[in-house]
Amino acid sequence: MKIKWLKIIGLGFLCILVGALLYLARRKENVRPITNPNILVHVDGGDALLNEQELNDRLLKNHLYTLASPFSALDIKKIEAFVCQMEEVKKARVYKKLGGTWCIEVWLRKPIARIFTKDGSSWYLDNEGNVISVTQLHAAKLLVISGEFNEPLKGEKVHDIINNDSLKNIRKLDDCYLISNYVCNDSLLKPLISQVYLDSTGEFVLIPLLGDQKIIFGSALSRSQVEDKFKRLKVFYKEGIAFEGWKKYSEINVKYDGQIVCRKREFGPK
Repeated sequence: MKIKWLKIIGLGFLCILVGALLYLARRKENVRPITNPNILVHVDGGDALLNEQELNDRLLKNHLYTLASPFSALDIKKIEAFVCQMEEVKKARVYKKLGGTWCIEVWLRKPIARIFTKDGSSWYLDNEGNVISVTQLHAAKLLVISGEFNEPLKGEKVHDIINNDSLKNIRKLDDCYLISNYVCNDSLLKPLISQVYLDSTGEFVLIPLLGDQKIIFGSALSRSQVEDKFKRLKVFYKEGIAFEGWKKYSEINVKYDGQIVCRKREFGPK
C-alpha cells in the first residue's frame, strides 16, 4: 500500500515538474524576437501565382507581424485569416512551433485560362471557377480567352452564375469556364487549342496552335453541350486530320448538333 502511494506521489511530482518546465519554456519562447516565418507553398501544376517572398512581403506591408517584436505578440489566427483572403490562395494553415519559430503553409489555386476584356484588363480563371487578379509579377502560360468580352469579373465565381437562372442566360463567364475546363483536362486538346475568341454574336471560335484554320464552336450553354462538341472535334482530329492533313481545311464547324461541317481551303491558281 505504501509503495502504491509513493508511486502516486512520484507521478504527481513528475507532472508538476513537466508542467513547470513547459511553463518556463513557453515563457522564454514568448520573449524571443519574432523572425520571418517558414513558408511552404503547394502548387497544383506549373503556374504558381504566388511565391514565398511575395507572401511574406504582403504580411510585412500590412503590418501583420513586426520583426524583433516579442513572439507573444504574434497573432497567428489573424495572419491565417489574412492569407486565406488572398485571391491566389485556396487554403492556408499558420502555426507556431517550439523554439520560437512559426510556419505558413498555403495551397494555391490552379489557373486554367486568362481572360482579356474589351476594356483592356485581364484576369485568371481557376479550375474551380474563381476569378483571380493578374499581377505584374506573374504571366502564366494558359489558354487565352479574348474578343467581345465585356462584363464585370472582379470577385466573380462561376458557380454563383450557374446557379442563378437570370445570370447564366446573359453572362459568358460560365461558358468560358466550361470550355477552358474541358480543354485543360483533355490530353489531346490542351496542347492543341491556344485561344478562345468570343465574337460579336456571343458565340465562340477556337484557334488551334497547329494549322491556320479556325474552329466554329458556337454556344457553350451547358456541360453536356460542350462535351458533345469536343467529342465530335476529337473524332475529326483523330480520323480526319490524320489522313487529310492540316492544310486542307480552313474552317471546322461543330456548332450544329450531331454534325461536323468543314470548309476546304481555296487554293489559288498555280
